[in-house]
Amino acid sequence: MKKKVLLMGASGSGKTSMRSLIFSNNPASLTSRLGATIDVEQNHVRFLGDLILNLWDCGGQDAFMDSYLSIQQSTIFQHVGVMIYVFEVETRNMEKDLDYYKACLAALQRYSPNAAVFLLVHKMDLARGPKAETLARKTKELEEASGDAEVTVFGTSIYDESLYNAWSRIVHILIPNASVLSRHLAKLAAACSATEVVLFERTTFLVIATSTPPPPPPTASAVASTSSSARTNGHASLATSHESEAEPDLDPHKMAQTRYERTSELIKAFKYSCARVREEFHALEMELPEFTAVLDELTRNTYVLIVVHDPTIETAALRMNIRLARPKFEELQGDSLLS
Repeated sequence: MKKKVLLMGASGSGKTSMRSLIFSNNPASLTSRLGATIDVEQNHVRFLGDLILNLWDCGGQDAFMDSYLSIQQSTIFQHVGVMIYVFEVETRNMEKDLDYYKACLAALQRYSPNAAVFLLVHKMDLARGPKAETLARKTKELEEASGDAEVTVFGTSIYDESLYNAWSRIVHILIPNASVLSRHLAKLAAACSATEVVLFERTTFLVIATSTPPPPPPTASAVASTSSSARTNGHASLATSHESEAEPDLDPHKMAQTRYERTSELIKAFKYSCARVREEFHALEMELPEFTAVLDELTRNTYVLIVVHDPTIETAALRMNIRLARPKFEELQGDSLLS
């Protein structure tokens, strides 16, 4: 099953860098070596086994954009599942960028009226002034430019977990019956007496489903605070802010709202470190005074993370439950992709 994803935006806005970070497992420090995209680069990314993302990375130079909107319009905008349009937060050509965006949105509504639209305000680490205010202003501007079209806006940066948050939300809508996977993750959590169970795609480590209800859509201030993690030598600070914690009455363990994206970012970095010393990542166990966590392969295309706060539960029991759950989740994954 193929899903067409358009990745569009002005030249230099960071489209190819984010694609490299998410799908090619390259660290942010290496993205400066990437060249500009020429015309359209198509990549068939196998995501979750039989689900193939047909990713169209469209060059943002004016000549290419004019071509997309004229002689290539039907080719580019037909059969699209998702359009991701990237805006550089401190662009000097916002008026021109909005003109191209409006034209692309009109073409998308003509040829793929049911496509979802995500707008990424990228390079938030370079924003001048308070990031929350900047993102709120950009969000309002983009929503007004979109007219009646339903759009979702994220603030992102390749130097923190905000990019994983945005792409996890994007990919999640492409997975049929993801809610079924969530219900069975809740059953697995109950069997393990776990606080939470999270399912990740094997290659990208994007979040597919969780055992707990998804958080509410991010507000401009929430996303901006995520993007404002301190940057040191090209890496984001991992300190947890009080703002990222859930309400005490809803979450007695005070788990950070950005825990899924942070886990994705950290595991991808750890996998890259393993590859540099010619080792392969298989699984991870953590036994700390506050909690126990086991990250292990669940199906041939997914990893599962089980977090337990009960100190009496052994990691061996969690691993046994993962092993027993594998056949059922292989079946569920197949049914989800075929439906």
